[in-house]
Amino acid sequence: MCLITGVPGAGKTLAGLNIATERMRADEASHAVFLSGNDPLVKVLREALAIDAVESVPTSAGRCSLRKADARRKANTFIQNIRHFRDDSWKTELAPIEKVVVFDEAQRAWNRDQLSSFMLRKRRVPSFDLSEPEFLLSVMDRHKDWCCVICLVGGGQEINTGEAGMVEWLNALERRFPHWSIHCSSQIQNAEYDWTNDLSARLSRLRANIQPDLHLAVSLRSFRAEHVSGFIGAVIEGDAARARNLYAEIPQYPLVLTRNFQRAKEWMRSKARGSERFGLLASSNAIRLKPEGLFVKQEIDPAQWFLKGRDDIRSSYYLEDVATEFHVQGLELDWALVCWDLNFRRVNNGWASCNFTGTSWKSVNDPNRRRYIANSYRVLLTRARQGFVILVPEGDPQDPTREPADYTAIYEFLRECGIKEL
Repeated sequence: MCLITGVPGAGKTLAGLNIATERMRADEASHAVFLSGNDPLVKVLREALAIDAVESVPTSAGRCSLRKADARRKANTFIQNIRHFRDDSWKTELAPIEKVVVFDEAQRAWNRDQLSSFMLRKRRVPSFDLSEPEFLLSVMDRHKDWCCVICLVGGGQEINTGEAGMVEWLNALERRFPHWSIHCSSQIQNAEYDWTNDLSARLSRLRANIQPDLHLAVSLRSFRAEHVSGFIGAVIEGDAARARNLYAEIPQYPLVLTRNFQRAKEWMRSKARGSERFGLLASSNAIRLKPEGLFVKQEIDPAQWFLKGRDDIRSSYYLEDVATEFHVQGLELDWALVCWDLNFRRVNNGWASCNFTGTSWKSVNDPNRRRYIANSYRVLLTRARQGFVILVPEGDPQDPTREPADYTAIYEFLRECGIKEL
């Protein structure tokens, strides 16, 4: 098992796709598959590959010899949702045809309780008592000669209930597969991957090989500034002084702050050139952005949102449909407008996480759920390659769910972090 870690936008997904495709070209009999539990990512990748395949085939008499339906079928075989791979595997004891499995966003694999619940509710399989990492490793362990599981790991990217983090992969190896070798960089022991689970102690009990090249330290997404992810990390951690110092190191990366929605949209449109893509982003629980015209509960088609052109109302360009952290994790825009709501607010000089339930905000006390909300903003703030604007609404003194003082506290903290006002 190889763990490829990296900062947001370092190209982990691209590395995984390259590994899988190169493996297939080198040995067509040795199948490889790219797996992800991130359904929007799967849809966008499949559609993008199908479009590219059709466009790259020479036309004859004005017609393309490759049908898009055929290109889609090929893409669907190569890129799979982990659920489909799991469904094919639990029904048999045979080894899969794939010898190489690339698992994107491995830190988001489900723990045992989440997977057991899913298998009972959706597949009517009682007493399923394995976590996603343990089950995947058990399937690949059926091979008698060799296999390789490549985990692409993002730090601080767990955003939903039941996501186990990297500790579950190491637990599974220690518990059931001590004969496996694991290759990773020393970065896996950092706090953003560790969740205070002491991964270094677990690694010491495994057949671990430390290889520095398995950590991708430079963000390709934010090609203008290598320090953007560090700056965002400091903001999410509430360290204004460190954030301010890091902000000073990214002068070529446009990042501004405003209270005016229309002005934010105009700024972003003015920055984008040619085919550069831009769009609206907000947290999935940013319910009280609705008065601003942002409906985070409205379903979008990620493939249309990310791939359609400026003349298509379903595309991100129209700035009508807002994408949440679940739609954009693992993907990117050139320019982004990130809309901030009170589910992540300032209280007593620190961040507090809230959830909107019924008609009011409720404090979140569970540490894992607090982490998910913080990570949702970490994801949203690291999607833009070239720059972004943050919108913090003014609020409404007549609406107790949109207290102006609460929004202003967020705005003032972001200013304290060094972000310039638009």
